[in-house]
Amino acid sequence: MISNRVILGIDPGTIVMGYGILAVEENKPRIETMGVLSLNKFDDHYARLRRIYERMLTLIDEYHPDELSIEAPFFGKNVQSMLKLGRAQGVAIAAALNRNLPIFEYAPLKIKMAITGNGQAAKEQVAGMLQHILHIPDENMLPQLDATDGLAAAYCHYLQINRPKAGKNYAGWKDFISKHPDKIRK
Repeated sequence: MISNRVILGIDPGTIVMGYGILAVEENKPRIETMGVLSLNKFDDHYARLRRIYERMLTLIDEYHPDELSIEAPFFGKNVQSMLKLGRAQGVAIAAALNRNLPIFEYAPLKIKMAITGNGQAAKEQVAGMLQHILHIPDENMLPQLDATDGLAAAYCHYLQINRPKAGKNYAGWKDFISKHPDKIRK
């Protein structure tokens, strides 16, 4: 179980990067902030990457997260889009590494499954569930769903690290019996 920590969640993108910061106190998560970094005003792809890096450092320095949870790139048909998305994710990770943050990646399907129970859920469903779970007032919800996607990455990480640890693993019955001879009745 986790007690007190701050988790920075990122939904990487080269046009819009979503972020959400989740504070966990006494094992209860609450939203600190969420938002988007709009990058469409930059024509140069490298200027966008520099802005992602700078914004990441600002978020880290302002909120002092203990960990970064980031959505892993999914495999798409457009190779150029995938390359650009991978670069955006890499720059966000580099900023976290610069500040010595542990990094955790989650597939989009895993994040959606953790929040809604459905790996194919729409962004609107994810946003609605987060609003309900974290008691976010309507006026604090942003129209850009990239923000709630960033928050979803943070909440997914909270759920993963808060799971009870699995018991011992055994290679089979022989292994179990050899480690627990007291369980055998003769």
